[in-house]
Amino acid sequence: MSGKTLTTPISDQEIESLSVGDIFYLSGHLITGRDDVHQRVIKQGLELPVDLSGGAIFHAGPIMQQRTDEPGKYEVISIGPTTSMRMEKYEKEFIEKTGVRLIIGKGGMGPKTTEGCVNGRAVHAVFPGGCAVLAARCVEEVEDVKWLDLGMPEAMWVMRVRRFGPLIVSIDIRGNNLFEHNRKLFEERKIPIVGEICKHVDYLHGPE
Repeated sequence: MSGKTLTTPISDQEIESLSVGDIFYLSGHLITGRDDVHQRVIKQGLELPVDLSGGAIFHAGPIMQQRTDEPGKYEVISIGPTTSMRMEKYEKEFIEKTGVRLIIGKGGMGPKTTEGCVNGRAVHAVFPGGCAVLAARCVEEVEDVKWLDLGMPEAMWVMRVRRFGPLIVSIDIRGNNLFEHNRKLFEERKIPIVGEICKHVDYLHGPE
């Protein structure tokens, strides 16, 4: 497998080495946290029950199963990414408050998160959708769970992972946003193409 591997806690040098479009993997600790976790921290002002400084958070709602051989322990059945844009209104403040270095999810994020990544020297990365079982295979152990009262998908699952990925950088610490760049590029290319098509189409009678 190609691509560098970052290990938590992620150093300044490692995070600075990443640019949009880079493919990499993660080893060490990965902690899930999505809508309810962000709301508790930002809207309710609660302190996180885990230390995310220099760490990585995964916008995901995993399916877990209790182990029969170890009471109170869990194993991952499936862990697919949640759409990151759902956390856009919280992520900038979340980065500032927690010191998290790597945010992983599905799809891109917007200008507030981009600003947060610049100020907090953090990176957003995309895990490919539809690969939830593959992601589960990268989890070596589920070490703990916090805020389980939120329910299985919304709780904070503390996992130790090895070569978790592939991950694609969508926002880097220099403020480059891959999804926003591609959106603008699409719009620029679309205008002349649509114009050319319109020259050859009669909307009443169909193509010439």
